[in-house]
Amino acid sequence: MTSTSDRSAVGPPSETSESGHPVALATPALLLLLMGAFLSMTDFFIVNVALADIQSSLRASASTLELVIAGYGITYALLLVAGGRLGDAIGRRRVFLIGMAAFGIASLLCGLAPTAGLLVAARVVQGAAAAMVTPQVLATIQATLTGAPRLRAISWFGATAGLGAIVGQVGGGWLVSANIAGSEWRSIFLVNIPVVVVGLILGRRLIPETRSPNPARHDVAGTVLLGLGLLALLIPLTEGAGSWWAWLILATAPIWLLACVLHERRVEAAGRVPLVPPTLIAVRSMSQGLLLSLLFFAGFGGFMFTFAVMTQRGLGLSAMRAGLLLAPMMVAFLTASLLTPRLVARFERRPLIALGSGAMAITLAASAFEVFHGWPEPSLVTLGVLLTLAGFAQGLVAPTLFSLTLSEVPPSQAGFGSGVMSTTQQVALALGVAVLGYVFTTVTAHSGSMGTGFGVVVGAQALLCLTIAGIAGLGR
Repeated sequence: MTSTSDRSAVGPPSETSESGHPVALATPALLLLLMGAFLSMTDFFIVNVALADIQSSLRASASTLELVIAGYGITYALLLVAGGRLGDAIGRRRVFLIGMAAFGIASLLCGLAPTAGLLVAARVVQGAAAAMVTPQVLATIQATLTGAPRLRAISWFGATAGLGAIVGQVGGGWLVSANIAGSEWRSIFLVNIPVVVVGLILGRRLIPETRSPNPARHDVAGTVLLGLGLLALLIPLTEGAGSWWAWLILATAPIWLLACVLHERRVEAAGRVPLVPPTLIAVRSMSQGLLLSLLFFAGFGGFMFTFAVMTQRGLGLSAMRAGLLLAPMMVAFLTASLLTPRLVARFERRPLIALGSGAMAITLAASAFEVFHGWPEPSLVTLGVLLTLAGFAQGLVAPTLFSLTLSEVPPSQAGFGSGVMSTTQQVALALGVAVLGYVFTTVTAHSGSMGTGFGVVVGAQALLCLTIAGIAGLGR
């Protein structure tokens, strides 16, 4: 028999609009919110296919190129929980629209940046804006929908997050190769502006305003401790490349994070509202969902980064051809994502996660073998078929992970839950790019073959998928 917590949260939304009437989320409003989440995720990955052009155009060093990616990702991860709390306090639609406007301005600055340093600075602003946008999407869904509609909306959000990553590299490759009006790589940022304008015009009219009925005061100490912990974790892994200072800073990460946990427990015990409520994290569906999401998105982030490097620098494919190789994977991912609400209703979340992860492990292992064994001329047709199968399996897992993690989060804590979920996803992506990217570079340098480096990284991702399948299968 299926438990309530393994399907979807029930009960009416506990929040009201500014006029005091119950709120509901219509489909056009949901699509606008998902568009914001899509932009945030797309711009994390879209620069992967443009790094070579950026380096040539702006004469950027390798470390500066890393900052173009890390500046966005780290800022995004640091501010997501705070962004969720801000929406709870002053209104989620308001924060969403402010974030969208800031994202559009930052995208313009990225597209016009005359130097690599200014591009990095604009990417930091863009990451901060994205951190205001994304938490409002899940929080609004949690606050305005229940039952099957909530399950479907969260599945769509999960699909949007994964699809944004793939579209970022497919669309980015096309934009760079198309060189629209001589814009070269700059078009990957400038394309955001008309989308943001449409979102701002329609968002104010269509998206309902919600906020927490009892917004909490901001937990400054918790925010600082969490921020220091994430910085100590992400910066060394992204920029240190094994340097002594990286190990020194990395060693402080557990100290800061432990201090944050102890502080949050004291705050909650005193009857105040912490930045990340320990009792919320202790909910079984959330704690297990966060663990599985960390493993899944770390592997996913590492794969997308190393795939872009392997296909362009290793196989010599253009940005467009490298992106097109992922196009069938994108279609398969979207198809599976649209099926997940029905499959969850029939088979429950954890079995579906276990099945999809097991299938991913098999197809990824086969992909790793094809590249390793066939290097330097692996069959792109075979690789494309295997990635398409992997994309379908990923489409079963990603939306279901979001649904599992948030299944028991009450509407009054929607901002907390969405902020923590999005932070976990973003930290995992950044860790995947940093750790698996480092493994890829190291193995490639020692073996003299990108095929070997890619095979090791994707093989590691396959092992992560097997771990996810095991935990989900045993966690029922």
